[in-house]
Amino acid sequence: MKITADALLFDNDGTLVSSVESVFRCWIRWAKEYGLTEADFARVELHGRPSAEIIADLLPADRVPEAVARIDQLEVEDVPGGVEVLPGTHELLAGLPAERWAVVTSATRRLGEARLTEAGIRPKTLIAADDITRGKPDPEPFLLAARRLGVDPARCVVFEDAPAGLAAGRAAGMTTVALTTTHRADELSADVVVKDLSAVSAQAVGASVEITVTG
Repeated sequence: MKITADALLFDNDGTLVSSVESVFRCWIRWAKEYGLTEADFARVELHGRPSAEIIADLLPADRVPEAVARIDQLEVEDVPGGVEVLPGTHELLAGLPAERWAVVTSATRRLGEARLTEAGIRPKTLIAADDITRGKPDPEPFLLAARRLGVDPARCVVFEDAPAGLAAGRAAGMTTVALTTTHRADELSADVVVKDLSAVSAQAVGASVEITVTG
């Protein structure tokens, strides 16, 4: 399958990199500190959402700012050795002009930059939780990325592993490519579903990018 686009927008964790073990370690420790149980987490949508929104669903409003700062601290401290680059990531990004792609993460800028740096990924454009008022599944993060890159949202392709992120991409009017790195294919609603970024190649052609999806 071939797709022509003006920009590629990548989620980070679960798409470009995996820090799943680090995330589990940090959130388990955080939950113990705040007296939360597995049942508490079971009633909240977790994957692909900003930590501030997750925590707002779990704790009283007056405890949220400190609790958000605490999980951010735990996750940043756990970054060294806790990030794995997923297959196809470096190969795909190496062929893209810096102005044709962005990373759109639900992590804070501090945490997102730490994980990307650990993985050797240096995007020119990074949209993080600090930049938006409504996180995925709201389209705001992806629409902001398109605006920063100066491209029409309809000419963007979103690469995501989480249902919330794919919903955000669809709501933004963008083409969506789902990766089955963290969810089964039948749990993901997208224009295309692939195993990981090793199934994707891209080549700049003038002001556009020609994307080939296999698998």
